Amino acid sequence: MTAQPAIKQTAEADRRDFSDVRDWVFDLDNTLYPRHTNLFAQIDERMTSFVAKLLSLPPEEARVRQKDFYRRYGTTLRGLMSEHEVDPDAFLQYVHDIDYSRLLPDPELGAEIKALPGRKFIFTNGDRGHAERTARALGILDHFEDIFDLVAADLLPKPASATYDKFMGLHRVDAEHAVMFEDLARNLEVPKRLGMRTVLIVPRNFETTFGDVWEHEGRDGEHIDYVTDDLTAFLRAIH
Repeated sequence: MTAQPAIKQTAEADRRDFSDVRDWVFDLDNTLYPRHTNLFAQIDERMTSFVAKLLSLPPEEARVRQKDFYRRYGTTLRGLMSEHEVDPDAFLQYVHDIDYSRLLPDPELGAEIKALPGRKFIFTNGDRGHAERTARALGILDHFEDIFDLVAADLLPKPASATYDKFMGLHRVDAEHAVMFEDLARNLEVPKRLGMRTVLIVPRNFETTFGDVWEHEGRDGEHIDYVTDDLTAFLRAIH
């Protein structure tokens, strides 16, 4: 595999850096919709509730435990499966029972995704049902070739190397002609190592007050080619 030339980390998309891209890979939560919609916050709250009920903990302790699972295992579910043999189907059904009405159709984003040359994928640590409901609410579901979810990954979440290998092997993605968009910097380390271009999606105005402090770790790492707080504008610049 020929290594990609280094791309200077910047918020401004340079269409020349994307002229040969054939596969466009998007994370789902806090990537295809902005973090300030707080859709994922509902899932986060329900994960804490699940942990509280399972382990008979008060909400504050359950929150700490849930975040510990998330950081150490990649997802709360992986931690619960590893340490408490939780049924993944029951967990996924419970945490994705949320209100999607706060998501409004985003025709501008849809138009930019549709105009991208090549295939488009959603690659998420959530499940397919959640991804479909989210993308449908945004009005962008029909623009994607497929959704690679946690179940397709055999419940092994990003940033596990094997999960990226499985996704790329299944869809025959050539890393040297692919780009990945993600809101967690650590989930872009493997794609960059494989030869993909990487784009980190951050909260509007590049705020760092959203989420836990550790979620912002690696934001200035060499594995991040681009950083943007406006996915639609970034894709428009590529065109």
